[in-house]
Amino acid sequence: MTSTWTSEDLVGGETGLDESIDYHIVNSLGWRSLRPLQAAAVRPVRSGADCVLVAPTAGGKTEAAIFPLISEMVAGGWSGTTVLYVTPLRALLNNLYPRVEAYGAWLGRTVSLWHGDVGASERRRILASRPDVLLTTPESLEAMLVSRRVDHASFFSSLRAVVIDELHSFAGSDRGWHLLAVLERLERLAGRPIQRVGLSATVGNPEAVGRWMQGSTVARRPVEVVREDGAGASVEPEVSLDYVGSMENAATVISRLHRGEKRLVFLESRRSAEELAFLLRERGVTTYVSHSSLSADERRRSEQAFAEAKDTVIVATSTLELGVDIGDLDRVIQIDAPRAVSSFLQRLGRTGRRPGTSRNTLFLATDLAGLLSASALLLLWERGFVEDVVPPVHPRHLAAQQLLALALQESSYGASTWRSWWRDLPLMDDGAEVLEFLLGEGFLIEDSGMLSIGPRAEEEFGRRNFMDLLASFTADLELRVVAGTKEIGFVSPLALPRPSDRKQKPLVLAGRGWFVRSIDWDRFTVWVEEVPTKGDVRWPSDQIVESFEICQAKRQVILGATPSVTLSKRVPVVLERLREQRVEHVDAASTVLQRRPSGSDILWTWAGLKANATLLAGLGLDSSGVENERILLPEDVDLRQISTADARVVPVVDDEAVRGLKFSAALPPGLAAKTLGERLADPQGAKAVLRSAVAQARPVQAEG
Repeated sequence: MTSTWTSEDLVGGETGLDESIDYHIVNSLGWRSLRPLQAAAVRPVRSGADCVLVAPTAGGKTEAAIFPLISEMVAGGWSGTTVLYVTPLRALLNNLYPRVEAYGAWLGRTVSLWHGDVGASERRRILASRPDVLLTTPESLEAMLVSRRVDHASFFSSLRAVVIDELHSFAGSDRGWHLLAVLERLERLAGRPIQRVGLSATVGNPEAVGRWMQGSTVARRPVEVVREDGAGASVEPEVSLDYVGSMENAATVISRLHRGEKRLVFLESRRSAEELAFLLRERGVTTYVSHSSLSADERRRSEQAFAEAKDTVIVATSTLELGVDIGDLDRVIQIDAPRAVSSFLQRLGRTGRRPGTSRNTLFLATDLAGLLSASALLLLWERGFVEDVVPPVHPRHLAAQQLLALALQESSYGASTWRSWWRDLPLMDDGAEVLEFLLGEGFLIEDSGMLSIGPRAEEEFGRRNFMDLLASFTADLELRVVAGTKEIGFVSPLALPRPSDRKQKPLVLAGRGWFVRSIDWDRFTVWVEEVPTKGDVRWPSDQIVESFEICQAKRQVILGATPSVTLSKRVPVVLERLREQRVEHVDAASTVLQRRPSGSDILWTWAGLKANATLLAGLGLDSSGVENERILLPEDVDLRQISTADARVVPVVDDEAVRGLKFSAALPPGLAAKTLGERLADPQGAKAVLRSAVAQARPVQAEG
């Protein structure tokens, strides 16, 4: 039976969208109204403004962008490929494609998918008949621009708008800078400003992220931020914290709780995910796994099987933090703690999607360090804190990549006019210095004022038709630590002993000492073997980078602060034990200086790995092997010297560590090292430590 639709079927009447979309909202989707974010986004998106649409996971952000854009597409008679939809993950594109394709079909518009897994025949079809909307990744856009098989000037000549999904993910990594650089080149090809609509989960600084998203400031209007109305989330989330003491106990709790429901369990490493999955299967739980070491096909099979099942668990790292749809979900369980409040919000938003259900997360701490981190994160969350998204500083290596990619795109370009391709995009602030090096080293060659690819670029990046030049980019550099075939964990380059010290000074990770046998910077892997450790490793900090705010919250927990979430009976008891064990590491009024018989004192800064490294660099000291919670001081350093540290000095990195910076070969060695050092520095955190009562640090005698 066919129902008769009128605009009165939509609560509140017409939406401001094309009438066909209003019709299908009721008759195809079965909705009575738009969500608050979707309704609020119609006017600014249709006006052509650059917008940031902010809502939790599953907040309807895709529709909030696509419905107004395809409405305007029809009203304005747009033709050709006029809208790009960009995401950081192929899996997310695959997931979105059927929905967006259906929305386009409502208005007689076509939608296509283009990424590395799309076959040659489908690509030829797309090039022959340009779709109205193209779903893709930044790397695929770059590949299209440099491909000789794509007439990029024609294909992109009609562009009017780009939707940037998971904007916060892009903005916090080099892939965001790369995307902005590519968009500047596309604007030049299109001959017009391209409207930018960013979709983001909750972030602390959406206005700043929106201004960053706009790229160059030429002819840019103020960005409009549209947030989901907070009144829509009337039910408080159910968040609870339990201490289970081991991964085995965590598996037992998960196997017994919420039987018959679909549970998504997040962990922070692939090793832990595989360990928990094994333990759950031992206990008869239907379990699937998703992490980045699995093949895309294997992850897809797991996610599809999980989406169709009922009484099951999927164990995942951050691969499922972004908006890949895995169906209705009953519970989220977090082992220990994620690294940021924003990550927790993403994961929490996976639940509560069905009517009558609420958002929920159960934290299970497997050790004291996990309990401390979870408590600290929950303290920040209940205070309303969300991390600002800060783009990586000084992306000079990407300036080099862009100057080379443009030579591939255009065959040659003017030595005096190259800057016009990116205008005043901050990516190119040091472009002149980078270009001088590229010319001097033969990466580019100049002939009659025109620049083209040189022999050194062919040698470094020319394999597989320059695919190495177009490959994905890394965010904060982090290395996987492996002993034999077993993954131990992850470390920042700052935590590694210097090459000259590695035989005498082991790497401390997971409460054990490891001799660093070798480092493979191409695979971001540290090969180690276990050794007996010397010295106090009772409370080693995690060797991954923790923020200043997380570390300060951990200090507050030890001083007595407790999150007001639901606590199991075990948590207060274990927290009290934790505080008793760590009482000598904190003081409510000052920083703690721990005197040791060895003569090497410990300053408990609770400032984070980057801030601690910056403090040491500001004293002219070696910052290798640094930790998140404390600084090991040489014998001849006193508190008066610490108070004079220069927080503007960046940590010195090893020459071999620079190899971990993508395209570092295309930078002068000194500039590459400076770039990486700046990215491993936290001058604001270091200044905060110096502003604290360092000069009045309370000395305590170390145990033993």
